[in-house]
Amino acid sequence: MNVLVCVKRVPATGAKIPLTEDGTDVDTRHLGFTIGPHEECAVEEAVRIVERSGGSTTVLTVGPPEADEQLRYALSMGADHGVLVETGPGETDAQATATAITAAIRELESDAGRFDLIMFGTESADAGNYQVGIRVAHALGRPIVGGVKGIDLDQEAGRATFRRPVGDGVEVYQAPLPSAVAVKEGLNLPRYPSIKGRLRAKKTQLRTIRPELAAGGLRKVRLRPPPEAERETVVLGRGAEAAGRVVDVLEDLGVV
Repeated sequence: MNVLVCVKRVPATGAKIPLTEDGTDVDTRHLGFTIGPHEECAVEEAVRIVERSGGSTTVLTVGPPEADEQLRYALSMGADHGVLVETGPGETDAQATATAITAAIRELESDAGRFDLIMFGTESADAGNYQVGIRVAHALGRPIVGGVKGIDLDQEAGRATFRRPVGDGVEVYQAPLPSAVAVKEGLNLPRYPSIKGRLRAKKTQLRTIRPELAAGGLRKVRLRPPPEAERETVVLGRGAEAAGRVVDVLEDLGVV
């Protein structure tokens, strides 16, 4: 079973994201980077699939040369190969990213055969466009299911079963292989890279592809940071005099 996982270099989850002065981009000068939680689960699942059935796991990312850091992290988790689709320092939109990934996949498959499963995170941790996986699958003519939290593969039957939670139930989809899937955090619990894995990742040779970048079709007008949650501390009183106020608060909360 040959599995490809597409990941994205994004600002570290939970960090406060500063914007440039004109508000049209993220100021990355002092940020750390990682891969998103959905994609980390995709890497973990791909490694588990190959551990069970044999084959290889390839991790691909589109971005600047510095994105090799995220590829090596995925390699330290157990992936076998890393591919950097180098696009330079600027951010590419979902359409241009999907075009670059599609071209890279076609090149990789012409060299080493098709991937049985192509995996994405349902959405990236920064832009959250929900578009790249669907665009790539459509361009390659392969079925895709998004929001997946369960995967079963039947290689002999050439079929994949995907489970997606909805409301109080679960939707179950079956798709022929080769196919694509976009997974969500919670699919599994990603492993922490071992020292042996990190040493192996440092030595692994990455493949670099430099495609001719097509112009994207999306236009970014402006970014707006979400409003920060404001907290206020109110002193209800001191000693016994605060008892009545405390009871009022507990009643408002429905505790008493």
